[in-house]
Formats: sequence, C-alpha cells, structure tokens
Amino acid sequence: MEQLEYQEGRTELETLGEFALIDRLTEGFVRHNDTTALGVGDDCAVIGTGKTRTLVTTDTLVEGVGFDMTYTPLKHLGYKAAAISLADITAMNALPQQLLVSLAASNRFSVEAMDELYAGIRLCCDRYDVDLVGGDITTSRAGLMINTTALGQADADTLSYRSGAKLHDLICVSGDLGSAYCGLLVLEREKVTFQADPNFQPDLDGFDYVLERYLKPEPRTDIVRMLAEKGVVPTSMIDVSDGLASELLHICHRSGCGCEIYEERLPIDYQTTRVCSEMSKNMLPVSCALNGGEDYELLFTIDQKDYDKLKDERSITIIGHITEPGSPAIMVTPQNTAITLRAQGFKN
Repeated sequence: MEQLEYQEGRTELETLGEFALIDRLTEGFVRHNDTTALGVGDDCAVIGTGKTRTLVTTDTLVEGVGFDMTYTPLKHLGYKAAAISLADITAMNALPQQLLVSLAASNRFSVEAMDELYAGIRLCCDRYDVDLVGGDITTSRAGLMINTTALGQADADTLSYRSGAKLHDLICVSGDLGSAYCGLLVLEREKVTFQADPNFQPDLDGFDYVLERYLKPEPRTDIVRMLAEKGVVPTSMIDVSDGLASELLHICHRSGCGCEIYEERLPIDYQTTRVCSEMSKNMLPVSCALNGGEDYELLFTIDQKDYDKLKDERSITIIGHITEPGSPAIMVTPQNTAITLRAQGFKN
C-alpha cells in the first residue's frame, strides 16, 4: 500500500489546530436547505424553520488520544462518551433527548467489555432522561473509538449561541474550573509510577472529587432548567471543554467583542489547589482553570437587567463582563495587572 510521503509545501495538521482546521475544511460549503438554521460554528447544528428547532451534535473519543485504558474503567468511559455530547446540547441552553452511539473496537475487547461500556452509556441516558435510538458497530485494527451523536429540541427564542454577547453583558460560569484537568494529572502521575514498578499500588485517597470530574463529567442540565425557571435567556453560551480561556475567545470571536474577567472571581475547588501544590510549586490553580479543559461547565453571558434574578444562585459565579468590539480578552489579577488571554488548552 502506498504511503504518504513528505511533499514540499505540505502543511502539518498540528500547525493549524482543531478549530482552524475545521474553519479551513468547511470554508466554501454553501447552504442548500432552508431547514439548516445554523451549520458549522457553534456547539450544535440547528435544524428547522418553525418555532421548535432540532439540535444535533457529535463527538469522537479515540483510545490513546481522548482516553487511556490504563486508568479508565469501561463503565466510566461509556458514561463520559455520552455525557460530553449531551453537554453540547446544554451549551445551546437546551435539554438533550436522544443519543446515537457508534463504535470501532478491536478483538482485544470482549463481549463482556462491551456490556460494561454500554452499562455506562445506559446509566448516563437514564440519569438525563435520554433515549438511545441507534448507532453502528464495526471492527478496528487497533484500539477503541467511540462516536456519540446527541439530539435535542428547543424553542427558537430560548436558544443561546456563541455569537450573541454584547457590550456590558455579565460573564457567568457554572460549578468550578480546573478540577477535571487535575484529576487527569493525578491519574497520569500514578500511571508513571506503576509503569516503573508493576507491583505499585496507586494511592488515590483524597482525590475522589477531581478524579470523578475527569472520569465522569456531568452535563449541566440543572443550569438550563434553573435559567428557564428564572426567566433568563443567556445572550451567549458555550461549554468549557477546552479551558476557560479558549471558550471565552470563541465567544469574543463569534460575538465580535472583547471581555474582562477577574482572577479572584474564578471558581476553583480546594482539591484543585491541593493537586497543583503537590504537583509543582510553579503550577497555579488559575492556569488549570484557564487552560485545563474537560470541565464541561457552562460559560454564558447575561444582560445586566437579569443580574437580580441570578445574583443569589450558588451554582453559578459572575466572573467579568463583555467589553467593546476590538478590545482584547483580558484577565485582571488581584494586583490590578491585565493579562491577555490566549487559547493554550486542547489543540489537536
């Protein structure tokens, strides 16, 4: 079989990164159907022309890239694969309803292993009232790949896009940030020690929260319901899958604005701080929050008139505000120093 060889003028995929590559590959595609309300460029595609719109999103996890079987239980993997697609639906201020799952698995995996994987998928579906409605299974020459496609429906007037943030809107985030990345750091540390000494018993006591945040993320359907109950429709929204900095830059880019957040306002759990201090004196919790990723929390903006409706909500934190078009995305430190935000999280 002929192999691809280096050619003069060849551009390596890693030089672009995921989002620049998507923009490049999808440039020039034209919309042929009026039923495509929104295509590429947000957490979900939006389909339909009436009051009710259908949301569609897809995610792929590849062994050795998206997960490591050394420390990932199959049941947790199934749950996570489902959860990350459901999270994309919530990032449009909507609730997921259906899920499709496609697998490519090598003969290294048994029927019993697939049972365990699907037990995790079923647990996630049951928890969030989602129906498994189809998929596909095929063989793989090596490893495991999981693709999940989630669907949902919502009123067109209640959907939130990345492109709706406007001057003076308040920036909010649910839960806490950086904990999933710290869970990964703990697992990677124990893996290295185990590889050096197969008789080593991993010491994971006291890290339950950060480990669960990485291995078993939860889509924030509770936030979507809370916003609906309080009559708040976010002006923009995205989920934090690639780090806070990257997601803020997505909103700023799509909305044509800048932003200003405050370091002391970032919600960081004490276990995240603990892991950072144990790993390295130079590892800052704020760096994990900005660049760690895989928290799957909701980052959204609201009109200032909605402040009173959410000011006492303990499940969210107001971390800053939107600034005028052409201004940078910055974080202000407690010393009143402005740091320009850069996307340093997931790129491949």
